[in-house]
Amino acid sequence: MKELKFTLTLDETNLILKSLGRMPYGEVFGLVSKIQQQANSQLMNSEKLAAGTENENHQ
Repeated sequence: MKELKFTLTLDETNLILKSLGRMPYGEVFGLVSKIQQQANSQLMNSEKLAAGTENENHQ
């Protein structure tokens, strides 16, 4: 299946997850999991980059 890439803010992503939470679990659990995994990965990477930048600035 062809994959698409979207750029969303954290608030927009949370709104999508909140909306999906109102749907039957069996229909959306895979999508919710995929969104959460990708978001967590990106947030951890951005935190690591920010921490690295802070460490470089303090040297």
